[in-house]
Amino acid sequence: MTTGETDGAGGAAEQLSLVPAPAAESVADPRPTAVVRPVAHVVVDSGLAHLDRPFDYAVPAELDLQTVPGCRVKVRFAGRLVDGFVVDRVDRSEHAGRLAPIAKVVSSEVVLTPEVLDLARAVADRYAGVLGDVLRLAIPPRHARAEKAPRPVPGADDHVAVASLDGWQTYVHGLGFVTSLQAGERPRAWWTAVPGDDPARLVAEAVLATLASGRGSVVCVPDVRDVARWDAVFGEVLGAGRHVVLTAAQPAERRYRSFLAAARGDVRVVLGTRAAALAPVADLGLVAMWDDGDDLFAEPRAPYPHAREVLLLRAARQGTAVLVGGYARTAEGQSLVESGWCTELAAEQRVRRRAWPQLEVTDGSVDGAAPVRLPQQAFRAIRASEGSVLIQVPRRGYRDVLVCQTCREPARCAECQGPLGQPSASAPVACRWCGREASPWQCPHCRGTTLRSPVVGALRTAEEFARAFPDREVVTSGGTTVLDDLPAGRRIVLSTPGAEPHVEGGYDAVILLDTWLMLGREDVRVDEESHRRWFNALALARPGGRAVAIGDPQTLQALVRADPAGFAARELASRTETHLPPAARLVTVDGPDDVLAELALRAWTPHTEVLGPVPVDQRSPDAGQRLILRAPRREGAALAGDLASVAAERSAAKLPGLRVQVDPPTF
Repeated sequence: MTTGETDGAGGAAEQLSLVPAPAAESVADPRPTAVVRPVAHVVVDSGLAHLDRPFDYAVPAELDLQTVPGCRVKVRFAGRLVDGFVVDRVDRSEHAGRLAPIAKVVSSEVVLTPEVLDLARAVADRYAGVLGDVLRLAIPPRHARAEKAPRPVPGADDHVAVASLDGWQTYVHGLGFVTSLQAGERPRAWWTAVPGDDPARLVAEAVLATLASGRGSVVCVPDVRDVARWDAVFGEVLGAGRHVVLTAAQPAERRYRSFLAAARGDVRVVLGTRAAALAPVADLGLVAMWDDGDDLFAEPRAPYPHAREVLLLRAARQGTAVLVGGYARTAEGQSLVESGWCTELAAEQRVRRRAWPQLEVTDGSVDGAAPVRLPQQAFRAIRASEGSVLIQVPRRGYRDVLVCQTCREPARCAECQGPLGQPSASAPVACRWCGREASPWQCPHCRGTTLRSPVVGALRTAEEFARAFPDREVVTSGGTTVLDDLPAGRRIVLSTPGAEPHVEGGYDAVILLDTWLMLGREDVRVDEESHRRWFNALALARPGGRAVAIGDPQTLQALVRADPAGFAARELASRTETHLPPAARLVTVDGPDDVLAELALRAWTPHTEVLGPVPVDQRSPDAGQRLILRAPRREGAALAGDLASVAAERSAAKLPGLRVQVDPPTF
């Protein structure tokens, strides 16, 4: 690439060449050395797909000692001063012309390691993205005060004592997995946990065994609530100062301090959310993840990578051990187990059935009568409990959806035709779009004047239980008010999925309400996601606790049998039949109608199926169009490369970009 630059000396205009450099296989020793390599390969944060490669820059003599591989720099690019990272130093450029000089070394701190650079390139290629976008996810913004802060003094005793591994003996091959980590080996395992032992403690023991072999670990959990709980356990098991927490929600200085501690090698264990998947841990020996099916692991920013896939790529490229666990199992995990890529860690059936609470499933009907929302089984379980009871409700609100009591037609606003709702018992019925009150209301279809709610939220359900059980405290968790932990006591906890608080000693009973509603969403992963949330809720019951699920007994058989692996096997078989991930590679491309029409006619890989274009949202034609590409897994890399070429063509022509998602989490 050649751009016109103005040389300040004499005001003469000269052409300074920015020459693409070959991708560096490794980053040299970052310690300052003698002036022998006057050219730097720089990854420029341009955001342009057709410029997604390193460029050559001259290193001024006054910046030579500061310009080390992995540091941040400022360079002149296409007439603008932009950020970049030095990835290598070389003696000369292949370009015979004059090179643009590095304008400024922002910091000589090495923040981009060779391993992270290689991984970021692989992630960008896997998701048809741009390297600069992945590096923005991997490297947090610089914080000068954090860089200048004194580094911790290394402890005098670096001996690592492995804790008791009794918890791993619950699982077939579990003890062997941890002992092989301690021996410096690289086992790969998919772990189906059972209630009882704290999963944070078991993972911490695996991390401690990895530390004993002289290697580091990266551990990812879904959200900051999990991070806080696991952080306390890791501190207890690993000892003080042996790990750091890394999340995107941390204050800027604290996040950068944690990042630097890993990049400098001060710690070898990083615990965090999806932000930790790309952490620069030295001598990495283990990548671990808990509850990989949680949608929080899917990055909402381009190129939309999933933390599970990032860690698996990292394990393959860096030769590390793998531990992915959860109370449920995803189809992706089942695929790797069935392929033999990893070992299954699971308890024997007898142990598994005893560990899970005894579950009773009912559709809510009694003696052939119409089903009721709160059946007798649920009331009996609550009355028999001496401690806390968890009730999982799919929705947070009060009465978010209203219909006519007589004809069951949706209740609409007379002014804008928006849906009517009631946010609380004291609030009037009003339009959820324009906010106009709808009292009095009359159905335009049957002239009825009475409203009912086919979907009842957690707040309305709390009122019902408070009236039915006046001797118990009723609390809710969900939305903007999420409870983390509660002491033991006689209370009823109503929670939306994923917001269930932990109770000391576990819940006496767990009740799953309106399971049909969770299955009613239009998404290919709805069954898997629903079962994951149900298993996570049931795992909060105390040993010997009870559980009641209101729904279709046939649909909930995996819960009754406490068999998440069996459900995952059936889900994978279903995905294989319909050519959906993980059995195939699926890509969605959102963009203008005419552009997608051209892409639909383009030659892709030999077995790529082209579906669409279709509206992104059938209910909203203005939401745009979507093209769907589906190919066998063996052609996934080639398809991603073709999509990257399309993005580069449009970028070079200065056309608007397209939104490309490879294996989207929802579809």
